[in-house]
Amino acid sequence: MKNKIDVNKVLKNASIKSEDERSLGLFDLSILGIGAMIGTGILVLTGIVAATTAGPAVIFSFLVAAIASGLIGLCYSELSTTIPNSGSAYIYAWVTIGQVMAFFAGWTLLGVYITTTATVANGWTGYVHSFLAEFGVHLPKIFLAAPSAGGIMNLPAIIMILFITLVLTKGTSESKLLNNILVIIKLTVIFLFIIVSVKHIRPAHWHPFFPYGGRGIMVGASTVFFTFLGFDALATSAEDAKNVQRNLPRAIIISLVVSTALYIAVSLVMTGVVPYKDLNVAEAMAFVLLAKGHTLTAQIVSAGAILGIMAVVLAFVYAGANITMAMSRGGFLPRQLSHLNSKSHSPNRALWLNGLLAAILAGFMDMRNLALIANVGSLAVFSLISLAVILLRKQQPDLPRPFKVPFGNVLPILSIIVCVVLMLNITLPAWISYFIWLGIGVLFYLGYSVRHIDIDQEHAGEAE
Repeated sequence: MKNKIDVNKVLKNASIKSEDERSLGLFDLSILGIGAMIGTGILVLTGIVAATTAGPAVIFSFLVAAIASGLIGLCYSELSTTIPNSGSAYIYAWVTIGQVMAFFAGWTLLGVYITTTATVANGWTGYVHSFLAEFGVHLPKIFLAAPSAGGIMNLPAIIMILFITLVLTKGTSESKLLNNILVIIKLTVIFLFIIVSVKHIRPAHWHPFFPYGGRGIMVGASTVFFTFLGFDALATSAEDAKNVQRNLPRAIIISLVVSTALYIAVSLVMTGVVPYKDLNVAEAMAFVLLAKGHTLTAQIVSAGAILGIMAVVLAFVYAGANITMAMSRGGFLPRQLSHLNSKSHSPNRALWLNGLLAAILAGFMDMRNLALIANVGSLAVFSLISLAVILLRKQQPDLPRPFKVPFGNVLPILSIIVCVVLMLNITLPAWISYFIWLGIGVLFYLGYSVRHIDIDQEHAGEAE
């Protein structure tokens, strides 16, 4: 097809940064992935999904999502090491299917990253409010919630996103240090929660273990699936990764194993300490600790959650900016968004675009509505990733593949099937929100992109 981009041109443009300019090693990549996956899911959604959807069987919701993510992670590993470009699914779709699908893959990713960032920031405000309240500091409620929830705006969420965006504009070397520190703090408080709470587990709280049946488990898996979007955040970091063919697949596997183990452990502890029906709160960890009289530990965990959730925002603003930059190189978005700052080598314009949009949504929309696009969009993108593996193997059989998914096309096909099953369990409002976002994309594509597409990407990587 004439509207597909030549893979050799993509590989050429993937080498804009020299090895010396790349700053992310295996540890940094693993921490980035863990930081993106361990956030709202474990600190906010675990209790809510247990209370409203799956009960103690929420561990199986996370396990189903993790198995699906493992299959997708293998597909990501093959594609990201074969084509180490920051465009992720957008580039893979352009190489294998064509420019129309490439645009909508990239557009979907932008929607997912922006809404996920805003969703995470909303949950973060709940921990901030809870933490300060323990010290007698009560922020005005009108500045803690969106208009639909009775407030004026979620001001803490706006400020936090803008602060993280500012940090990212200083370059990956500086921002990776902050990210690593935040993720380590987050992991520390999660282990603290487990250690302090495990002695209070009462097996009677796990009965019934499947109060909502198999349907509840699958709905729960569909609800939490977007929390595993860290795979794509890693794939978009390919141009900043050292020894990308070796480190990126390992980082994907490490981050998945660590994240899944923690999700299951925290879910078992939460539902074992208090009845699952009582967990329908945003700050579930602090709630469980306070229920057992661990006030000081609850404050420490809340403080760690406040810092740790910021690492998720950092990962997704960074990933969204990389997708914006990649689409700008191809002419789908204004060319100025692909410019790199001459000092920090970061796409500052793309960063501020993503940060500002996420801040606006976080400030004026509630968390439930924000998560809708993320759920459908992430599954749609992951299905496309698995399909791209099959197509690229057929179209470019001789392309060097440092990592290859085993068992032929069996696992990519199985990955597609799992994604489709999970999509069938997503609610109608989520689909409506997603199609509205796609509709906006159609208008932008017809009004701008079709007249500016640059299949040669001649201006890729220009510096300001």
